[in-house]
Amino acid sequence: MGNILRTIIIGFLAGLSGAYAFYQFEKENRPKESAPSDYLLTSTRPTEVYRPTMVMPTEAVSLENVDFTVAAAKAIPSVVYINCLYQSGTSYSNWQDIMFGGGGPQTQVSSGSGVIFTSDGYIVTNNHVVESAEKIQVIYNKKVYDAELVGTDPSTDLAVLKIKETNLKSVTLGSSKSLAVGEWVIAVGNPFSLSSTVTAGIVSAKGRRINIVEDKFPIESFIQTDAAINPGNSGGALVNKNGELVGINTAILSRTGSYTGYAFAVPVDIAKKVVNDLIKYNVVQKAFLGGSVIDYDYATAEKYSPESNVKDFKGVVLAELQQTGAAHDSGLKLGDIIIKIDNDEINSKSEFEEELSYHYPGDKINVTYLRNRKPTTVTIALVNIDGDVSLIKRKILVDGSLGANLEAVEYGVKLSRIKEGLFKQLGIPENYTILSINRKRVKDPQEVIDFFTSYKGAVLLDGFTSAKERAPLQFRLR
Repeated sequence: MGNILRTIIIGFLAGLSGAYAFYQFEKENRPKESAPSDYLLTSTRPTEVYRPTMVMPTEAVSLENVDFTVAAAKAIPSVVYINCLYQSGTSYSNWQDIMFGGGGPQTQVSSGSGVIFTSDGYIVTNNHVVESAEKIQVIYNKKVYDAELVGTDPSTDLAVLKIKETNLKSVTLGSSKSLAVGEWVIAVGNPFSLSSTVTAGIVSAKGRRINIVEDKFPIESFIQTDAAINPGNSGGALVNKNGELVGINTAILSRTGSYTGYAFAVPVDIAKKVVNDLIKYNVVQKAFLGGSVIDYDYATAEKYSPESNVKDFKGVVLAELQQTGAAHDSGLKLGDIIIKIDNDEINSKSEFEEELSYHYPGDKINVTYLRNRKPTTVTIALVNIDGDVSLIKRKILVDGSLGANLEAVEYGVKLSRIKEGLFKQLGIPENYTILSINRKRVKDPQEVIDFFTSYKGAVLLDGFTSAKERAPLQFRLR
């Protein structure tokens, strides 16, 4: 026993002396502390905070010019949180589900932002925020509202919602046309589910085209900003220093999926018309010239200009022309260089598309173009997608027994606002698009109504969900 105790004491003393020797060695060899620098160091220790030396602004910088408190106070009450619920994929709770097919669709939740456009409950957001939703909720002032989808416009990536509420704090509308590159702006939204987040930056560029809008007739004339925008900011507000809405935050350019310095917003001047059209007509009234343009630069000058010494590349080149369209009827030809629409100069394809987006079918515009360097101005009556000057009417059939709205869309018949009725009993999800019934393609809503009101027997319904997932359904009608 005495030998064991002696061994323990000797080991303890040896360890203590070794630790003291190591401490003295580290103390002598430790580098001396230097004066604090102006750099903010990065640490992997989350509890450690580095405090850089404060650098006072020079006399050329005015603190008043970087104060965003007024703008934030005006904008924050007009931005809402949006939750979207939809069915996606198949989930399995145990191995028996996998073996015997007991799994089912999994409820997914995505979130975004929206801007209160009118005090009586109309809210604008991005189409990509709500396009897959079967149920949309708006969270505002700690209340949850079920939202109605009024309409969408994939060409501008905008959508309009409606909640049953009045006396809301609507946003103050500004002008994106008068917005200047270099001007301060702030973004308000809900990135990563962090509600009412405000970030600041400047307008980096205007009229950006980044080819992200998936539509036959995309309108891309984005405001580019370096205000930090992340997932969840989509549909939120971009406002100027006066708190006036100048854009709807839409996209980021990033390899990581998070903000890396490039953010884009739909100009408010485009959004105004889209929102008004969706509220009034349930569809955006698009105006067409009867031709398409491309940017005018050195390469296109080589192809379209008979002269090889072009140095001034102002305008856009008419590269496609419909043989029976308004542009052709006015005398325009392929290769004409459009330099003005009315009094506005046109120097890019995005500017051309933006200018047309303000107009309606039947509007008359003055187009100034160059041909052989000679300017000519013609008046053109814009047309709708069908080639005439009338307004487009959205055709929706409502059937009480089926309990849904039916609308002809590009690929089939879309079902929406499914309430009590046959479709709900059959478990057909909201915003389901029918492609075919019993392997027969359908395009007309009346075809669907006639089938379900008269047919008895087995049914194979082929279509896709709001999440754009193919979802065949089988059941029997009695």
